[in-house]
Amino acid sequence: MNKLIRSRSNRKLAGVLGGLSKSIGIDATILRVIFIVLLFTTGVFPMTLIYALLVFVLPNEEVL
Repeated sequence: MNKLIRSRSNRKLAGVLGGLSKSIGIDATILRVIFIVLLFTTGVFPMTLIYALLVFVLPNEEVL
């Protein structure tokens, strides 16, 4: 498992799910679909809060 980061290249909003998919080794599209399903099954607020917290906690990917 790699370090958790926000992706600069694989992002739709803030790069949280792109970075998470890179660190756990699955496709970002699969992770985005799972997130959308959880978003609507748990209520919008919990998943939005988790995503917003990760935006502020996870560092951006370093550009080489």
